Amino acid sequence: MRFDWDDRKSQLLQQNRGYSLAEVAEVLAGDYVEQIKRDDPEQFIAIGYFGNTLLSVIYEIRFDGEGEYVWLITYWRSTKREREIYEQYFY
Repeated sequence: MRFDWDDRKSQLLQQNRGYSLAEVAEVLAGDYVEQIKRDDPEQFIAIGYFGNTLLSVIYEIRFDGEGEYVWLITYWRSTKREREIYEQYFY
């Protein structure tokens, strides 16, 4: 799976929230819950662990000359409700 993101936004997120988008891409390599967040453009939310921290990652599926890739948009520490959704699937 290929990932891409806006480098400037990734740097800002790392400064403000502690992780870069490159780091939180690991959420999509583990066990996560996926839901559609928005229809236009179609965006998804993945709720999963990065280390010991449950994160919610927003992304889109995009295409280029090489094929499909995941465009990472943003992330945050999961809310209480998002934690409950995650726990419904994995506990």
